[in-house]
Amino acid sequence: MPSDAAILSGLAAAAVVSSLFVRWRNSRSLPVPPGPKPLPFVGNIRDLDPRELWVSSAKWAQQYGDIVYTHLFGKGIIFLNSIEVVNDLMDKRAALYSDKPNLIMVNELVGAGNMVVFTNYGDRARRQRRLMSHTLSAHHVPRQYEAVELEARGMIGRFIEGGDAFHHLRRYSVGVILRIVYGIEMRDDDGSLRFLQVEEETADALSNEIMAGGGVWAVDMMPWLRHLPSWLPGAGFKRKAAEWKKGFDELREGPWEALKANISAGKAPPSFCYELLTQPGKTITEQDQIDIKDTANSMYSASMDTSLTIMSHFLLAMMDHPEVVKKAQAELDSLLGPGPGRMPTLLDKPKLPYVTAVFEETLRYAVPVPLALPHCLLEDDEYNGMHLPKGSIIFPNIWNLVRDERVYPDAHTFDPERFVEKGDGTYSTKQRDPRQYVFGFGRRRCPGSHLGEASVWFLVASMLATLDIKKPLDENGNVIEPHIEFTNSIFRTPSEFKVSVTPRPKAKTALQNSAPVKVASV
Repeated sequence: MPSDAAILSGLAAAAVVSSLFVRWRNSRSLPVPPGPKPLPFVGNIRDLDPRELWVSSAKWAQQYGDIVYTHLFGKGIIFLNSIEVVNDLMDKRAALYSDKPNLIMVNELVGAGNMVVFTNYGDRARRQRRLMSHTLSAHHVPRQYEAVELEARGMIGRFIEGGDAFHHLRRYSVGVILRIVYGIEMRDDDGSLRFLQVEEETADALSNEIMAGGGVWAVDMMPWLRHLPSWLPGAGFKRKAAEWKKGFDELREGPWEALKANISAGKAPPSFCYELLTQPGKTITEQDQIDIKDTANSMYSASMDTSLTIMSHFLLAMMDHPEVVKKAQAELDSLLGPGPGRMPTLLDKPKLPYVTAVFEETLRYAVPVPLALPHCLLEDDEYNGMHLPKGSIIFPNIWNLVRDERVYPDAHTFDPERFVEKGDGTYSTKQRDPRQYVFGFGRRRCPGSHLGEASVWFLVASMLATLDIKKPLDENGNVIEPHIEFTNSIFRTPSEFKVSVTPRPKAKTALQNSAPVKVASV
């Protein structure tokens, strides 16, 4: 006669099997979420316009609901359009929603699969994120304040001298990460500006070609296409990929080889790579070197477009809202001295609540990556009576989250006051914090969010302290209004526009007399 333990084990097994059967049966009978009507076989190829897909997703949400289902050649593409749905799926069910789709075009043919943003959620992704924590965790980021402030001071100096504002911003964004990751300081006279050029070229290819329309190519739906000869008609995607791969290879190899040369010459300054490669008492294996190299490339490749997008919107907002500039400069002058008396530092942040509110509203208003980079559903899932098929590509629509009128009243207006603490207990700052959304979700949240926040906040504070930002005038004294277009498929980067950036009275003196802060880990 079976024992009680055996009976209980049998009942438990039967319950599990029954549960799985019911789930399987329900998944077969439950409908997928609603969405625009697809064409036979090819699916929603007409609907997935690569330009401002987040806007299309938001419009679909008004018609179909917070979860919208589309497909390409039978591959599910699902858009999540509300804070509640994103929290329920991306955070509470992170184990199911933290993978990345196996996009053959970007991962294999272009060769970007080593970047953590595209890596499947497995050992390699975990190793990269573990290495990143040595530099990018909240505990370690203060060690990077000096590098951030050095690059920002160089950028302010270039603004004072004149020149192209957007070039200055791009150089700052890439310069910060090159200095921190590889110990490389970009100079005008040693060829290191080539790193900036390669970053610009590969970022443009990734945003406007490779990942356009969600980054899904026919070869991703029909993997056998990768075996077609490149010369064959219809295999133009392989010829394009081969050209793009050259840029991504240089992006990965260029700064790494420069770092190794500096180490060999005994002149490598402290950096993320140097510290990991020269750990006392540790033998660095070939796999260690690959992991460090790939992790460094992941950090470097993500450096420019997010910051450039945020700061472009910052310039636009300051041009449109001189009252915000005036109020922020008054707060800065009260702390630093008028004109300013000195440069701000990152340690000044707690004493500058209005400047921080300007930063937070810029982050929300700019929403640099409005449609989060794709995730992949690991298993069939059910939600609110809907079937979400295994393998579907998942896009949280961050644009719609930070334009939610329930959370951000008058959401299409730039208003830093929404982030100024009132002290009356009427709302929770955390619930309104745009950093909950713009840096990603769940286990794939951007590991560089703390450094990104520090570098952009300091740029906002430094520019407001030292520069006047206004709409330019033509030769007749008439205001030139900015003409803006959005053509980037990943980043909500406005087209370049004319802006007047001039130094405040004591900016040059403050820059010359201020030293960057040095902070150990906290």
